[in-house]
Amino acid sequence: MATSSPRKSTIVRARAVRLLGVLSWIAPSSAAYLASRLWFAIPSPSPASPGAANGVPFQVSVDGYLVRGALEGGDGPTVYLVHGWAGDSRQLAPLVGPLVAAGLRVVAYDGPSHGRSDPGPSGPGRSHAVEFADALAAVASVHGPARAVVAHSMGAMASMLALRQGRLSAERLVFVAPMHDLRSHLDQFAAGLSLGPRARRRLDASLEARVGMRVEDFELLGMAERVGTPPLLVVHDRNDRRLAWAASGELVDRWPHARLLTTEGLGHSRLLGDRAVHEEIVRFVSS
Repeated sequence: MATSSPRKSTIVRARAVRLLGVLSWIAPSSAAYLASRLWFAIPSPSPASPGAANGVPFQVSVDGYLVRGALEGGDGPTVYLVHGWAGDSRQLAPLVGPLVAAGLRVVAYDGPSHGRSDPGPSGPGRSHAVEFADALAAVASVHGPARAVVAHSMGAMASMLALRQGRLSAERLVFVAPMHDLRSHLDQFAAGLSLGPRARRRLDASLEARVGMRVEDFELLGMAERVGTPPLLVVHDRNDRRLAWAASGELVDRWPHARLLTTEGLGHSRLLGDRAVHEEIVRFVSS
């Protein structure tokens, strides 16, 4: 049986993008609908550490679907580990041992349509930040207030959404390579699809209707102004090719009681397995 080559897949995608760009001018509503389908689709999972975190498995029902995770540690303060888009709890598993050794209770789970959890309201292979926030809030409602939330990439945005909704409390926050806003990513996404201005306006309206929030409402600093600014540690690699390190510098500059830990050569995800990063996170959470 024939298989598609990477070159063939690239050609097919390029043709699809060109067709969508043309469609955005002659049928902007249809183009916006197709673009929104792509926006909510989860890409191939990010590389994960082998095996899942040890601990006691649990599941929490959220709007009729199950979020699954594991609890490890004794009766110490609780730390929630929140993975990012197209990731799962295995990426954060290397951090569980050091946190438990420091006397902390660690709760790790998979977001909707990710890892071992069920598909969320958006259906199989689809999700968004608000669903991530709902999952975190549901898990926290069972396991209690957080000493700290350690969140990677889009998980940082979901954590701030849960805080803004008043469904999560946390004494400290750790954002690892955080996603700072939605607008810049949506701009890049629309440009990559060559969407015309009318299709782009319809896309924004479609996304906002779907999640029940304005695009601007997802900005981390804007949310912080509403919920307060607990002590924050931001860990970001200077050469992260997915999310800009400079944006984390700006976040720390404008966030009281915040510190930026910069790594070199670890990219967007490998820093999750770095021992020196673990030590800094444990020290910050425990202090």
